[in-house]
Amino acid sequence: MQKKIVLADSDIPRFYYNLMADLPFSASPPLHPGTREPISPDDLSAIFPMALIEQEASPQQEIPIPEEVLEVYKIYRPTPLIRATALEKSLKTPARIYYKHEGTSPVGSHKPNTAIAQAYYNHLEGTKRLVTETGAGQWGTALAFACQKFDMECKVFMVRCSFDQKPYRKIMMQLYGAEILPSPSLTTEAGRQALKKDSDTPGSLGIAISEAIEEAIGRKDAKYALGSVLNHVLLHQTVIGQETAAQLQSVGEKPDVIIGCHGGGSNFAGIAFPFIRDKINGADLDIIAVEPLSCPTLTKGNLDYDFGDTAGTTPLMRMYTLGHDFIPPNIHAGGLRYHGSSPLVSLLLEKDLIRAEAVPQLDVFRSAVLFTKTEGVIPAPESAHAIEMAVREAIKAREEGQEKVIVFNLSGHGHLDMQAYQEYLQGNMTAEDAGEGPDLSFGVAC
Repeated sequence: MQKKIVLADSDIPRFYYNLMADLPFSASPPLHPGTREPISPDDLSAIFPMALIEQEASPQQEIPIPEEVLEVYKIYRPTPLIRATALEKSLKTPARIYYKHEGTSPVGSHKPNTAIAQAYYNHLEGTKRLVTETGAGQWGTALAFACQKFDMECKVFMVRCSFDQKPYRKIMMQLYGAEILPSPSLTTEAGRQALKKDSDTPGSLGIAISEAIEEAIGRKDAKYALGSVLNHVLLHQTVIGQETAAQLQSVGEKPDVIIGCHGGGSNFAGIAFPFIRDKINGADLDIIAVEPLSCPTLTKGNLDYDFGDTAGTTPLMRMYTLGHDFIPPNIHAGGLRYHGSSPLVSLLLEKDLIRAEAVPQLDVFRSAVLFTKTEGVIPAPESAHAIEMAVREAIKAREEGQEKVIVFNLSGHGHLDMQAYQEYLQGNMTAEDAGEGPDLSFGVAC
């Protein structure tokens, strides 16, 4: 039995896989926030380089990965696929559980897969400064790392509750040379309006996105970079699933269940999209997106056109959404506190190619501690949502007496999330799931 499945540098994927080329149905176009007409490439050129705009709507199935990007990937890719034998034994399950360990990257998460690519394409077009937002800090750290590789400045608006909860993420970004501000801040109109509305707001990714876009548009040498949701971001993450498929094949395994945590959609898409193609072609696969019960975008959101940010400056996207004004509870999985979902992930859910599950915070941390004790890896709170679902599926396999191959994406380690684990171990963590839930009475008529 092979515990760790490791590929060679030569096995790093040479192409990004574009799921849109294989979908048997069409995706709805993003709409201009002013005219409500389908948006044009020129409309997006103020915030994105043309190479990424072209990838956003490309019909090409395989998009070559530039050699300069591959050279940076070689620092940490391919990442290992590991069989969780100790977890299996603890659960007394006949299931075989594998996890793709993206926490082995320099910044500790899957986020550099797209950060490196975005920094490269911006560098080619002469961008000097990238501006972004970050929830838990993983994306901001990844972009700061990538900007250093291509000699660019980086400015990050970090959601205030995570800014307070995760001080060492701020230090990591500063070590990579980035400037970090808590969001909402007083430096942008969007931030000032949010603080005027609620001076004690924990912030949200929607607010932070508004601030980052406002900052980027205000400088000719700057562009905006997004760590999730958009098609080109999900495209870059497919190196995860491509490697996973090759690693499983090398040991003669075929997956029955594919699991990824879900906030905006980037790490879920990374592990799932290459397997969606198999499902379209008839494979019997259960593909699960797992989200917090306190921010139930896919499980309780409306499928509607909505803004990606709070101020309403982004294109309107057809997606499952809790409303762009929704402020999620102050849970520790900051990277999953987003009101909307990727339009592509939303489309897959609408067409029943995937399913979505929402899980409570206390259950998530219970499974995270079990995983730490059995496998020795401390997971990020975001990744622990996938672990919780893998545990549920493994117990289900035990109860049904079925052998299954369960694969999940461990999207990042939790070495900088000790405050969250301390609260859990001391019994001070709240469920953050009680109450009436989000107000879904919004609507964006188009």
